[in-house]
Parts: sequence; structure tokens; C-alpha cells
Amino acid sequence: MVEEPCSWPNLLGWANIDYTGKRFDMHLNADFTQRALERFDGGDWVDSPMPGVRRRMLDRIGGEVARATSIVRFDPGSAFSPHTHDGGEEYLVLDGTFQDEEGDFPTGFYVRNPPTSSHTPAARDGATIFVKLHQFDPDDRTRVQIDSGKAAWSRTAPGVETLPLHEDERERVIMERWAPGTRRTLDASSGLEVFVVTGTLSDGVDRLGRWDWLRLPVGATFKATAGSDGACVWVKTGHLRHVAGASA
Repeated sequence: MVEEPCSWPNLLGWANIDYTGKRFDMHLNADFTQRALERFDGGDWVDSPMPGVRRRMLDRIGGEVARATSIVRFDPGSAFSPHTHDGGEEYLVLDGTFQDEEGDFPTGFYVRNPPTSSHTPAARDGATIFVKLHQFDPDDRTRVQIDSGKAAWSRTAPGVETLPLHEDERERVIMERWAPGTRRTLDASSGLEVFVVTGTLSDGVDRLGRWDWLRLPVGATFKATAGSDGACVWVKTGHLRHVAGASA
């Protein structure tokens, strides 16, 4: 049985115009038929249009308004202007406390703001989030706010505890805690993304550590083994079959 909860590291839409005033259109890991891996320690931070907000981009198609997966860091006292998420937003708070009109979301919160929702996000004391934008069903109106540190996890396999976060006809989103050395096979037939919150894992191709991100295409297989310190992971499956050009 996995006895320890996720331990969280203590680390502190506009037009397509970047903060320098130049137009840009980025295509990062935009081929969804290929395996994509981004290591937290291996990339650059990119300033956003708002002071004190920087992004570590993982995949992106577009400019400031983009289908995007990113790690976003908010310096203490930073904020974004009020905006509407036409394509939806989901995020997991990795560090600090994120805020908007709905309240405070400390480390460990998973939030889904569906299409047409609007807010004014901020981080009074600083925060880091893993966030996905413009990837919802356009008709989705379901709000989700789950504190993974207080929610009830279920033992679903030897050495595995699972916390369901969201499931619909398009996708399934969960978090899992794996005991050290646990071997885990997950359905990647319709695509899979895994983000390592804490610990380490190996899928036989790469070793992933804290805040590393892996995306597997439609038709892939995912068999992983947790490292000596175990692993806590965020996982999304099923969604890539709805992405144009993503089918094998």
C-alpha cells in the first residue's frame, strides 16, 4: 500500500504579439503522431505579456492565444488581466497558492475552468502551475476544483493509489501515487500524457523526474516503473484521438 501522499517541492488570451511587441506563431511539439518529452530542467523560461509571469512551454500551437501545455510561474504579487477562456483551462498547482474570484487554490489543487469561463488570476505569495489551454470540448461547462491533498485516494492495484479528477466521453484525467519499484501499465491507445509531480519513473525509453512531461501518440503503449523514491503522477488519456492529424 502507498502510505505517503504526494509531497510537493517547495519552489518558488491576447493577440499573437509577444512581450517585445513582435508577432509570433509557435509550433512546439506540434506533431501529435510523435513521442514528445520535455524536461523541466532542460528548457528556457519565456516571459508572458504580464510582468512577473513566466512560462516553461511544453507544447504549443499558436501565439499568445494558443493550444498550449505549459508550466507557468507567477512571482509574488503578479497577476493576469481579466480574460475569458474560450477553449477552456485546466491546471494543477505545483507550488504556492493561486488565486482568482473563486478563491485560493494552494499546492495540490486541480482546477478545470470550462469554455466561456472568465477570471482574473493572481498569486499574492507566488505560485507555479502546470496548465493546459484550449483543449476542451467546446460544449463542456463542467467546473472542477479538487484538493488532491485532502481528497480520498483509492487503492487500485498493488502499490498504486488513484485519485480521479475528471472523466467524460473525450478524456480521463487522474493522479496516481506509485510505491517504489511499482510497475504500471496504462492505456495509451488513444494517446497519453504523464506529468511527474514528485519522484521518478522509467518507461523503458526515458527516465523522468520531477516536473518532467511526456506525451505518447495514439496507438502507443505505456509501461512504467517507479523509481526508488516512488512517484506521484498526473495522467491524461483518451484525448489525442480528437486532435486533427494525431491518429496513427
